[in-house]
Amino acid sequence: MKAAPLPVVVLVSGSGSNLQAVIDGQRSGELPIVIRAVISNRADAYGLERARAAGITTETLDHREFPDRESYDAALQQRIDAHTPGLVVLAGFMRILTDGLVEHFRGRMLNIHPSLLPAFRGLHTHRRALEAGHEQHGCSVHFVTPALDAGPLIIQGVVCVLPEDTEEQLAARVQQQEHRIYPLAVRWCAEGRLRLDGDTAMLDGRPLEAPVRIGPETPLPA
Repeated sequence: MKAAPLPVVVLVSGSGSNLQAVIDGQRSGELPIVIRAVISNRADAYGLERARAAGITTETLDHREFPDRESYDAALQQRIDAHTPGLVVLAGFMRILTDGLVEHFRGRMLNIHPSLLPAFRGLHTHRRALEAGHEQHGCSVHFVTPALDAGPLIIQGVVCVLPEDTEEQLAARVQQQEHRIYPLAVRWCAEGRLRLDGDTAMLDGRPLEAPVRIGPETPLPA
């Protein structure tokens, strides 16, 4: 008997290109999920337009209308819980989440970060990679835990840094990798293959001692 699609809520703050990659996977049937809602802290986030175009429920919860981070996250948690998701996907949600919210969704929340973690946590990752003279850069999907960009790693997309690269050129190539690896991690969750056991990411019942790594020309694993 075929399992029911995994209910998903996606959080966005900006253009939502990773959201679009997940929407495309849902449409094609490659991702056995149903996106129940897309929620943003910004009413002008283009990701909301992407969701509306796909017929997905959208909501805006403006953080500026709350006195502090704790009250905002409490309201956000209620909004998310109303859709009873099995997975929460952060797709460029530019908010540092409180420990309480993160623990509530522990093992059910994924994030994608534009660096090869643990290198370059935080912002301006492409600029920092160029300034540091790194030969490789990329993106990482990880489970969300209270420490910023420090949750257990799942999969990384790797690109070579070219001598002539600008920050914008490097960012564009990394983003192409994001659109490949994030839907894959979501699919693994939907298929019940990926889970969090304590502080360890488990894939197919085995601990991921190191994240799965793929390059631009590497076929995606099953």
